[in-house]
Amino acid sequence: MFSLSQLWYAPRWYHWCLIILLLPLSLLFMLISAGRRQAFKLGFKPSSKVNAAVIIVGNISVGGNGKTPLVVYLAQLLTEQGYKPGILTRGYGGKSADYPLLVDKNSQVSVVGDEPMLMRQHVACPLVVDPQRARGAEYLVSQCYCDVIVCDDGLQHYALKRDIEIVVMDGQRRLGNQLLLPAGPLREGKWRLNTVDFIVTNGELATDSEYAMSLQPGDLINVNDPQRSCLITEMTEAVTAMAGIGNPQRFFSLLESQGISIKKQLSFVDHHDFKASDLPIDTVLMTEKDAVKCRDFAHEDCWYLPVQAKMTESFSRELMAKLHLIKMKYQSNKSH
Repeated sequence: MFSLSQLWYAPRWYHWCLIILLLPLSLLFMLISAGRRQAFKLGFKPSSKVNAAVIIVGNISVGGNGKTPLVVYLAQLLTEQGYKPGILTRGYGGKSADYPLLVDKNSQVSVVGDEPMLMRQHVACPLVVDPQRARGAEYLVSQCYCDVIVCDDGLQHYALKRDIEIVVMDGQRRLGNQLLLPAGPLREGKWRLNTVDFIVTNGELATDSEYAMSLQPGDLINVNDPQRSCLITEMTEAVTAMAGIGNPQRFFSLLESQGISIKKQLSFVDHHDFKASDLPIDTVLMTEKDAVKCRDFAHEDCWYLPVQAKMTESFSRELMAKLHLIKMKYQSNKSH
């Protein structure tokens, strides 16, 4: 038995037989994605530009790499620097009849998705869900008066023109076997990293051109009653750790680094639709993204660990400098 994670990130010799069989599909994927990029580049497919700076936070591999904490960090940073940011996201897992959809604290996870509800708990700026990124971006500009759009994911959605591209990479798994889907985890080839403005690594760095991001844990918060909290050092009993994110092991390792004793690890696929039967009856620690989906049925001993992205000063300084130049360019174009 094996999983795609093993196939892509830790293949053994006997996995390569299947990888070789999948290579023709990866070649087909490469041709289709390359043709699509060229169609946008040559104007055969329309690409929209909105009257605001657009920052894309994405990746070239499938699965969660830590984009959401960085999006929250950027929204908070931009607000502190006097900008009027808005967050745009696809809302994976949510189902709505109408878009664009403005997310508020009363929105339902089943409608807007888990990551938008997580972000809504940490940012005050407008947050819009729309699978059509260009339409959602226009809504943030025309209806919410935003001057910077932070797009959560969407690196390969070329229908929306962008000013700054940021790739987030898992510092441990990185690019895996470096093959395109389905033989590997990549949506675009490694070459794409040479075209982006910033490479942010969640965890270990590999080159001087990358910017380090660490996830700083906060206090444990009760899922059933968010008014209850406790220091992570106060959790002295062994727990069941549960995660439905792109790389569950990263969450388990974080808990262990904080001195948490884990008696059982429960891994689920990213964006798993949790049910009451998924929750053990003992003490459970989960991610905040999972907690927003478990709040209605979690028992009294379910807790989540919020994390906050911590970036280097050089990243923030260089990002703001680049954004300032873009703002000056827009102002110059308007004056003419």
